[in-house]
Order: sequence, then C-alpha cells, then structure tokens
Amino acid sequence: MSKITDIDLGGWEMVIGLEVHAQVSSASKLFSGASAAFGGKPNNHVSIVDAAMPGMLPILNEAALRCAVQTGLALKAKINTYSVFARKNYFYADLPQGYQISQYEFPIVGEGTIEITLDDGSTRTIGIERLHLEQDAGKSMHDQHPQYSFIDLNRSGVPLMEIVSKPDVRSAFEATAYVRKLANILDYIGACDVNMSQGSLRTDINLSLRRPGAEFGTRTETKNLNSLKAIRQAIEVEAWRQKVVLESGGTIDQETRLFDPVKFETRSLRSKEDAHDYRYFPDPDLLPVVISEDWIAKIQSSLPELPDQKIARFQQEFGLSAYDADVLVADQAAANFFEVVCASTTPKIAANWVIVELFGRLNKTDLSISDSPVSAQGLAELLALLEKDTISGRTAKDVLDTMFSTGKSATEIVKKQGLEQVSDTSAIGAIIDEVIASNPGQVQQFRDGNERLLGWFVGQVMRQSGGKANPSIVNQLLKQNL
Repeated sequence: MSKITDIDLGGWEMVIGLEVHAQVSSASKLFSGASAAFGGKPNNHVSIVDAAMPGMLPILNEAALRCAVQTGLALKAKINTYSVFARKNYFYADLPQGYQISQYEFPIVGEGTIEITLDDGSTRTIGIERLHLEQDAGKSMHDQHPQYSFIDLNRSGVPLMEIVSKPDVRSAFEATAYVRKLANILDYIGACDVNMSQGSLRTDINLSLRRPGAEFGTRTETKNLNSLKAIRQAIEVEAWRQKVVLESGGTIDQETRLFDPVKFETRSLRSKEDAHDYRYFPDPDLLPVVISEDWIAKIQSSLPELPDQKIARFQQEFGLSAYDADVLVADQAAANFFEVVCASTTPKIAANWVIVELFGRLNKTDLSISDSPVSAQGLAELLALLEKDTISGRTAKDVLDTMFSTGKSATEIVKKQGLEQVSDTSAIGAIIDEVIASNPGQVQQFRDGNERLLGWFVGQVMRQSGGKANPSIVNQLLKQNL
C-alpha cells in the first residue's frame, strides 16, 4: 500500500481509544528491589522474584504507587482509596510466572480528562477511563541465532502505568495530540521519562469505523507503537484497511495487529481477547491496597505547575500568544529555558528568539533544548546587547550562529570581531552624505515620490558601514537628508 496522506475515508468516521503504557520513574521494579534501569547486559537486572522462582513473594513498590496517584491527580481523575492487584493469565515465553500482575476490577485511578488543542486552535476534552499499575514482561529476541530464540528478563517486573482513554478520539491528529499532551504531563510531574525510543512510553490503538451517529463497529488493537509518527501512520493505514474491507462487503475481525512501518501495513498477530479470556482473579500473594485521603492530599499539594496552568500563566503574566505559550510549554526544559531568558529581557522578544532562532538551529542539528550549545544565560546576554543597541538585529543572528558553533559568549564574540553597532550620528551622517552625493538619480526619483527607494538607500548605508550602523538612526537621518 502506498503512503497515505490527508486520508479521506469517504464518509466513515474513526472511533479510537488509546492505551498508553508509561514506565514509572522508579529505581526498582514493581514487586522487587531489582534495577528498573534501561539497558544493561541481558538478565542482569533480574531478582529471584522477577524470575518467578518457587516460593518468592512480591512486595509492592511504594514509589510506583505514589507515581500512579500523582498521575491520576494531574489528570483530574478519581483516586480510589481501595484497589486490588489481580493475576492476568496468558502465556508469553518471556513472562516467567505465566501470568501478569495487573489491576482489573479495582484500579488505583478512575475516570479523568485530558484537554487537547486542535489544529484550528480550539480545544477538545478526551476522557480517561482508568489508570492501573502492572508489571512489564521480558523480551524475546529472535535475531540472535538461526535456530533459537533468546530471552532477556531485564524488563520483567518493570513498573508500568496503563492509562486507558475512552473511545473519544476521532482522528490521527487527535490521537497524536492526546499522546503528546499526556507525555507532557508525565514529564512535568516526573512520573515517567517519556523516552519513546527506549520503550518508556508505548501506545496501543483500538480503532473501528462507523457511519457518523451509528453504533460502534468491531475494533482492532494495533500494539506497541513507540513514536508519534508511528501512531499517526498506523491509524491511517488501519483505518484505510478497514474501509476497504467494509466497502467490499467484508467484516472486521476483533484481533490484535502489528504495524509494519517499512511495508506500511498492519498485520494480524492474534485474535483479540476479551477480559474473561484472561481469567482475572485477585492475586493471593498481595493484599488489597488501602490509601488514606490525607496521603492523597499530601501528594496533591506537592504537584508542580502543570502544562495547562503554565500556558495560562505565560499568556497572562508575559502577554504571549496562545500559540507561543503552547510551543514553549510543550517541552518542560524549553519552558524553563524561556523563563531564564525572560528574566533579563522583554518576554515577547525572548519568546521570538527562543522559538524562531534557537529552535530553528536546534532542529537543523537534531539537538534538544537540554543539549543546546547556547545556554539560557548566554541567550539572555545576547539579547541584552541587542536591547542596548550595542549590536543590530542582523548582527545578533550572526553572533548567535557563532555562539552555537563555538560555545563562546556573545560579549566575547562582539568584542573580538568588532561588531559593536555605530550610533554616532556624525559618523553615520558622513556615510549618508557620501551615498546621496554618489546617487543623484535615485535621490531625484525619491524626491519625485518614489518613497520605496528609502530601503535601497538604507541598504547602501548599511553596506558602506559594514553592517554596523544603527538602522533606526540610519532611517531617521536619511529621511531628513533626502
């Protein structure tokens, strides 16, 4: 199938629910003290509990429970003071117990909401069905040997939060906006490092098609998508596949599918189980979890400023547009960077230089704001030189390029290269006199009413001054002398 862009489903409507698996920011696993760190040699982060040795008893990690409650509060969700861990029974070669310890009937977090921003600037609320804690499985590796599969249990028992949305999403754009916003919230509260490339945030897509207003159709689940691009593409590909099947008179099977980004297709993996197929029952080795309202209140009081709150503050306190505030707040490091720059200069100027100039250079070099060669203090120093008219705007951009490539300070670069802006009216006036005397034809045209030539004269003066003349003074003196 060729790549689909701007997909048109010909009157079909997508109904999408998302299951996001977020690895809890915890040093140890959900039920053992083994390391939950990414990587490491195979089977080196495995305790006898994770390996399901006979007689081993799980003990709940309180830090993981705290992260789940913290996330629920950030999602404006109901926190359940009573929750139960259950055994979810199914067979994976890399699931040592032969079951997964998860939550089913009594999850730690109930219904909540996430507000997303659409491409036209409007907002839409997506419902959260539940959030529950569960342990991850290990990893099967099929490319290490021509005859055998290998098992790495380093991830076995790693704590996960499964955040399940309601079937409120209606497009690939909304789905990616939802996951981006959820990742943003998790990053702000420190509940997950949201590193999709390392599997810290993975998304399953439940998708069906219907005619608008009709009953929901049969859904498929596309598993383990670890980038926003993959989420968007998988939704478009699977929606198109279902459209073709339905319009040819076929029916959709309830099944689990995998997305192949190379062949640009989804493939059937197995029939989709219903809850009763997993034979859930309370884990007899784990007591019910009972938490107090006081404990919840303490976690609530410790929550940091959340993305929506920060966006509102940036608009109210700094006078930023909704777009600029949204762009800056989408990355917590970028928001913090901006606030440091903003402390020393005009907020709108700071926002423009961070979003347009700095982000532009970072994108070209594939660097994040955290890896920026130019620090927030360094950019603030550059903008201070610009506001004091020590350098011009054009020169400031050149200086930023040099800062970006060398790591040197703006003041050092300006002094070493002699880039200080000339604001001496007598010096600039002498250049203007020379330009006017050398171009009588253009002078006459200007005086005859062709005022657009003013820009040409400005360019001539700036060229002769080596770009150092103060543009505002150049404009003022040119208008007087012409």
